[in-house]
Amino acid sequence: MNNNSTMQSNISNKPNNMNVVPNSMPSAGIPIQQNKNMMTNNQKTSPNMNSIPNMQTKQPNMNAQLNLANSRNIDFTKIPVVDAVNMIIITAVDLGASDIHFDPTDEGITVRIRIDGILRDQFFLPKEIKQNVTTRIKIMAGMNITETRLPQDGGIKDTIKGRELDLRVSSLPTKRGEKIVIRIMDYSMSLKGIEYLCFSETNYNKVIKMLGFPNGIILVTGATGTGKSTTLYSFLQKLNVEGSNLITVEDPVEMDIKGVNQVQVNSDIGLDFATVLRSILRQDPNIIMIGEIRDSETAQIAVRASITGHLVLSTIHTNNSLNTIERLLDMDVERYLLASALTGIVSQKLARRLCDNCKKKRAVTITEKNLFKTVLGLDINEVYDANTSGCPHCSHGYKGRIALQEVLLINQDIRDAISAGMRKEQLRHLVYNKDVITMLQDGLFKVIAGFTTTEEILKQIEVEDEDFGIK
Repeated sequence: MNNNSTMQSNISNKPNNMNVVPNSMPSAGIPIQQNKNMMTNNQKTSPNMNSIPNMQTKQPNMNAQLNLANSRNIDFTKIPVVDAVNMIIITAVDLGASDIHFDPTDEGITVRIRIDGILRDQFFLPKEIKQNVTTRIKIMAGMNITETRLPQDGGIKDTIKGRELDLRVSSLPTKRGEKIVIRIMDYSMSLKGIEYLCFSETNYNKVIKMLGFPNGIILVTGATGTGKSTTLYSFLQKLNVEGSNLITVEDPVEMDIKGVNQVQVNSDIGLDFATVLRSILRQDPNIIMIGEIRDSETAQIAVRASITGHLVLSTIHTNNSLNTIERLLDMDVERYLLASALTGIVSQKLARRLCDNCKKKRAVTITEKNLFKTVLGLDINEVYDANTSGCPHCSHGYKGRIALQEVLLINQDIRDAISAGMRKEQLRHLVYNKDVITMLQDGLFKVIAGFTTTEEILKQIEVEDEDFGIK
């Protein structure tokens, strides 16, 4: 693949608006170019808190939040099961939850909801309605209500109390009954576009450049629940223009996109990723999106497709750019093919975002000061922290989540290193050169800008002693 290829005319070089983190990231060993929104020495930051949109796609409904305490004292035995289940789902959606857990106990069911990555108790359902609630959810999800010994998957696409919902449902048999988990799907951020995904200006420009190539493979990486699908769909939205044939293969199809041919795999009839991909290549596609690369066969077909004139987008479960390259090699992708095919890697994690209404400023600790100095080359004296008491607008000082990103645009040096079988440490030096903003650097700049906290960054990203200035 020629990386000097002319970019497609439909891909803009600049954001439609400046909803990206300002370009203020360092080159290796060189002091960082300062940005007006960053705080150094005696300068105080006054960042525009709307410059990085919330990665959490659902903003909590404040009326629901204020009634949180009352919701835990509801007598569900006096409510029809249909209404009870609907109320639980709508409450979770209003509170900005990503998942609802129905945990069976000897006394009934504890309902927990995950908000900003944290699980918290929300409702208790007595044992008198335990089975009825489980059955009702399985009926809504199109699952077999007579099968309680095996795990099942289902989905709910319906309008509940005037709300159009897309939910994924899974059941798991446990000692005390079936555990149900409902994943609340929300792709409003994908519909808004790449400009709203918290990229720094440098990273944004890299993404736009890699999407402009006519062929190659672009991978979005991260653990489960880190927003990979949201990012991938936003890429598709950018590429979905007249004159292009876009085909996706997914398990399942999570978001309907007008103008895109979407195929859902069905392993029960042998319609797996590899089978669909072979057929897709005969459908004259310009762009192929694979929901996830899970095995060697899929990886090999995807890579071969990307070097035969197709732009391939996919996700893979790895933590960073270097691990992604190693993972593909472990999947028996030939080095020379990977070197030719790989265009870019976007790695990401999610951190809780500070509530703009109640966050408070404090002096940095010695450990934090060393971290900022060592990793960023900056002398930082103050940062924002969470108000643990919270406010009417948030829960415990946080509201929503923000992405921490690492974007690698593959260059010729990296291609040569992959092809030549360069050792891991040498490859690491090439990957994390002066042009790459590591996820740790990206996160710390978002701390300085007042979007999240050092504590959140250290929860998400492994930090070496050297990063704290410890030799």
